[in-house]
Amino acid sequence: MSERLDSRSLSLFLAVAETLSFRQAAERLHLSQPPLSRAIRELEERLGARLFDRNTKGVTLAAAGEKLLPYARNVAKLLREAEAALAAEGLPARLRLGFTSAVEPAWFRGLAQRVQAGHPETVVSTFSDTSPRLIRQLRAGKLDAAFIALPTDAHGLDVRELDRLPMIVAIPSAHPLAKRRTVALADLQREKVFWFERARQPAFYDHCQAVFSRHGFAPPMLREPADQHVLLGEVANGRGIALLPKSFTALRRVGVVYRTLAEGEALSVGIGLASPEDRPDIRDVLTAAMSAAGIDR
Repeated sequence: MSERLDSRSLSLFLAVAETLSFRQAAERLHLSQPPLSRAIRELEERLGARLFDRNTKGVTLAAAGEKLLPYARNVAKLLREAEAALAAEGLPARLRLGFTSAVEPAWFRGLAQRVQAGHPETVVSTFSDTSPRLIRQLRAGKLDAAFIALPTDAHGLDVRELDRLPMIVAIPSAHPLAKRRTVALADLQREKVFWFERARQPAFYDHCQAVFSRHGFAPPMLREPADQHVLLGEVANGRGIALLPKSFTALRRVGVVYRTLAEGEALSVGIGLASPEDRPDIRDVLTAAMSAAGIDR
């Protein structure tokens, strides 16, 4: 059996079994789909059994796949526990931290440097990306922890909410609404509003859409530029209004004013620390660094 099964094959099988999608599994593993499909076919040939049923409606586990799944999960768990045991003496030599690109609260700045200063034996490296991509990198073992926007689908990981940022409104300074201190969604009903694409943050997008639906908010939507400075430039030029997390108020742009949104708390975005469940040491170190920044969680 040892010649037919190995930890890499089991990890590939597990990714497909848990997503029931070769495309999603490939994204989780940071592979392209064709080599993943070939690897699964080769595994099935070595085992002499079909693990998945594939048809036009999708992918399901075959009988052999159902039997293999709990063993694959146990092996993955044992490997994680072994890695944690080896790292029990301290942090890994390289601590890889992810930061969501959706928000940039003040306490993000200098956090990695504080961790580095407290643990000079560890090299701290940082990466910025969308929260779903950070989660995929965490699951693939390419990150040790990540600060993500909430809500985000992060099943299988430990997630601690650290902060919450209400939504505010970015308005052209010459717009009549700029004279108000507080703006409501109803005031923006006929305005062109920049909004992000669902693929960038699916769970948070769906949360906001539910709030919009409750308030009957359905203005003309413009595709939001990914670059924050480009977005504020578009607002300054009068091309539309933007709903943004409060952390954006740190970005000053001539021609743009920020105003409180009446429904801002309902639309608030959370910030969470996501990490493997078996790495309390990393969570403790990051929590200590956040406490030094004034974030007490």
